Amino acid sequence: MRAAVNLPAVVGSGLLALDIVISEVSGAPTGYWAGGTCGNVLIALRYLGWESQPVARLQSGAAADRILADLRRWGVSDRFVSTADDGSTPVIVERITQGSGNYPRHSFSWRCPECGSQFPAFKPVLATVAEEIATMAAGAQVYFFDRATPGGIVLAKTCAENGALVVFEPSSIGNQVLFRQAWETAHIVKYSHERLRELPEIGVEGIPRLQVETLGEAGLRYRRVAQSRRAGRWVEMKAFPVDSIRDTAGSGDWCTAGFIDRAGRGGAEGFQKLTDGDLGEAFRYGQALAAWNCGYEGARGGMYAADHTSFVQRVQQILDGHGDGQGIHPAIPAKREEKMGDICPACIRTDTAGSATGTTGPAR
Repeated sequence: MRAAVNLPAVVGSGLLALDIVISEVSGAPTGYWAGGTCGNVLIALRYLGWESQPVARLQSGAAADRILADLRRWGVSDRFVSTADDGSTPVIVERITQGSGNYPRHSFSWRCPECGSQFPAFKPVLATVAEEIATMAAGAQVYFFDRATPGGIVLAKTCAENGALVVFEPSSIGNQVLFRQAWETAHIVKYSHERLRELPEIGVEGIPRLQVETLGEAGLRYRRVAQSRRAGRWVEMKAFPVDSIRDTAGSGDWCTAGFIDRAGRGGAEGFQKLTDGDLGEAFRYGQALAAWNCGYEGARGGMYAADHTSFVQRVQQILDGHGDGQGIHPAIPAKREEKMGDICPACIRTDTAGSATGTTGPAR
């Protein structure tokens, strides 16, 4: 990774999880990578040259160890990632199968693929802890969050007061009171219309400086709000065509990271100075990253399968209108582990009980 000298900084809170990627299409070894919306966006931003600092409340154990090791591999700071008994380490299983029309499809599960037990749920950072972290994150240009939690809103408000551009990307509304607070604090809100159909019904006041609605394969649309708080017209941007699709998981996260990279380096003040043309270019760059990502399995599979030079070249090819460029540059073979190890708490308990009675646990 490039040396962290005068890099723009991003702090983020929300879902940082262990992704387990199982492909029934390619037959590639199972991947174990740091993921979740917040995790993917912040790691991608580090790949693009940012100083990334996720905020998370994990529980010590094998799953957390894998997440931390992956963060360190990419140069992402674990300064604000705690591993304590009262924490929780979410684990998400992505399974890639062959869909109709010869296109692969993916599904997500929060259950162990071996024993079927529910994996641990997300636990937000406490508001009291967030207050302490906020004082140490005063220099960040961007604050990103994907969960409307008390701690996340504390960080959003404090970072905004310190000049950071606040980006909120919810996957659902959840607690309506907290959601409204998050919505009204953020400068940018990006969401999927399919997931937030009930948005007009919860009484959010005002519109963020930039409202972004994703439209799946059709692309996205956005509208800007002037200082007078009058909303502008919606601007639609079609997605780039993709020559080969191996997996679409994580493409929205790459789009977010690319947009932040081009539009967020100057913080909130710099963002306000961007022209309509600047915004359009930032979105096109984000969409190019999303198209590139479709050529690899897993939300960030390309980071493990291709070197950074070919990444830059391929993205430029997409921006130049030459397709996603898959297959033009040789890829570095991904190094993935096969065994799940001690990730599932239920499997660990079964193995321990089996050892105590002289029997064997479930086959790995």
